[in-house]
Amino acid sequence: MRMAVSGSPAKTALLCAAMVCLSSCAKTHATDDGAGNAASAPPLVPVAKAAPANLASDVVLTAEFQPYQQVEVMAKVAGYVRSIGVDMGDRVRQGQVLATLEIPEMEDELAKAAATIGQADAELARASDELQRAEAAHALAHLSSGRIADVLKHEPGLVPQQEVDEAHLRDLMAEAQVAGAKSGLRTAEQKLRLAHAEQARLETLHKYMTITAPFDGVVTRRYANAGSMIQAGTSSQTQSMPLVQVSQNNLLRLILPVPESAVARVRVGEVVEVRVSSLGRTFHGRVVRFADDIQPSTRTMDTEVDVPNPTLTLIPGMYAEVNLRVEERRDALSVPLDAVDRNGSSLRVYTVTTQGLILIVPVTLGLEDERLVEVRSGLHEGELVVVGRRTGLRDGQPVQTTLLAAQVH
Repeated sequence: MRMAVSGSPAKTALLCAAMVCLSSCAKTHATDDGAGNAASAPPLVPVAKAAPANLASDVVLTAEFQPYQQVEVMAKVAGYVRSIGVDMGDRVRQGQVLATLEIPEMEDELAKAAATIGQADAELARASDELQRAEAAHALAHLSSGRIADVLKHEPGLVPQQEVDEAHLRDLMAEAQVAGAKSGLRTAEQKLRLAHAEQARLETLHKYMTITAPFDGVVTRRYANAGSMIQAGTSSQTQSMPLVQVSQNNLLRLILPVPESAVARVRVGEVVEVRVSSLGRTFHGRVVRFADDIQPSTRTMDTEVDVPNPTLTLIPGMYAEVNLRVEERRDALSVPLDAVDRNGSSLRVYTVTTQGLILIVPVTLGLEDERLVEVRSGLHEGELVVVGRRTGLRDGQPVQTTLLAAQVH
């Protein structure tokens, strides 16, 4: 657009200044209008609905895996290691031969025991024959004495008294010989039983020369080699050396120090999650027993959790974290943790009324987990609460809302 300018230079300058002033005023007026419109728009806040949810409180406890059972396999008898067929890391079955011993004296003692049994058998046979002879002699003497007594009964004075007395004495002597023969027979029988018992003892010790696995497990240590001298495991005068150490690792134990506050909620049979960070995996365990006694020094109670380990993925000594559930609520009225204002002297939430106005409400809280918290008083189901930053919000302030995803029931 062209404008014709005429007149003096002073008029021209004055006209230009007036145009610049009008342009500046117009821009300032437009900016004020825009700012006024922005200030009048209600702020947009994220909200969530107060809704029922299942909440649980867990205590995270750390423990170290231990074998279900572990023993150092000792020798029952002293001897030299003839052979040992397992080494560290080998899996063994119950009853499997681990090693055999060599005891040269054992064979001699077994032969001696067999000879003693033969001698005892012979003595028993001789004692039995002696008893038979004594019984036969006693029967004859008794018969003779009886006949003489019958004669005296019918014909008094026919037999001299001395002969009668001698017959009676022979009868008594034969009876005594029978008693002695019976005693000798019992002695021979006892010797035979002792000989058999000694042979059984030696045969049992001979079986101890073969060392077997007490249960299914893994050999975690080997102490002896072929030719090593092994002392009897029951010896108290010498330091006995074990052959191997066997651990049952297909079932592992965790001994958890449950704090006193959670002791009352421990239940045998409860299934727990066991996280092993070194493997990045979670396993399932079961509470099988607890001490039922609180240690005064730590104010904790030892609780054992069994964890099946059929593939031997877990190794004793690994650390694990166990989530032990101590409290649970079903259908508890809940809101997100970020919806609770904990900065003031009391707990409160910022609700949004149906008219879109902020209403600050004090609440009483209950159980909480990593996402939600139970509201025991102050809210009703379906009410909207502000989640996140609440800076600048005040009671009665109008707001716009955007609804967040609902919590999982």
